[in-house]
Amino acid sequence: MASAKRYWLFKSEPDCYSIDDLERDGSTSWEGVRNYQARNFLRDDARVGDLVLFHHSNADPVGVAGIATILRSGYPDPFQFDQKNRYYDPKSKPENPTWITVDVKFIEKFSETVSLATLKSMPGLEKMVVTQRGSRLSVQPVTKDEFDIVRKLGRARKR
Repeated sequence: MASAKRYWLFKSEPDCYSIDDLERDGSTSWEGVRNYQARNFLRDDARVGDLVLFHHSNADPVGVAGIATILRSGYPDPFQFDQKNRYYDPKSKPENPTWITVDVKFIEKFSETVSLATLKSMPGLEKMVVTQRGSRLSVQPVTKDEFDIVRKLGRARKR
């Protein structure tokens, strides 16, 4: 029996990798996750076909810039084994990898970012992880209702 579709919010700094980069590339691996809780979500829960809110962090404004989907479920992040890569982890071994990545595919870019301030003020998003004080997790679950509210906000912006 197929598991139910899940919904996510993935954070990326736009000067590192933005929704525009994903639109240009079509798809990419979501490498470099180095938080155990975020890694566990990628390893244990994220599945092909799940939908992703693409969130720009450390940006002006901070917020959701578009939507992606998971194209390939969790597999070992190859950069953890590359000594020349900034995500290299000398403790991780190919036979027992520590870090996981998924591949994501571009779906759509919002004409304007749905700002974090808007998310925090929107009824129905009060419990959304990203709106909680001190929330820094780069991969976080989102409910279907939260996803639908944010997608509607993103699509409602003037084009």
